[in-house]
Amino acid sequence: MRDVEITKEPVELYKILKFEGIASSGGEAKVAIADGQVRVNGEVETRKRKKIVSGDIIECGTDKLKIVLK
Repeated sequence: MRDVEITKEPVELYKILKFEGIASSGGEAKVAIADGQVRVNGEVETRKRKKIVSGDIIECGTDKLKIVLK
């Protein structure tokens, strides 16, 4: 698991996937979320604009991210 620092809360889920390189674009991130490939705090998340805050754990494939407020 790797830490991802954010400077403000909340951040939309698809943006984190895009900026962390898990998805190559926002559109690709939205498709992965809509297809049920992303979990937030252990639950499948299908809302593209789900608000992510410090302490949330995001999983997509083999990537596991912990969100930390800078």
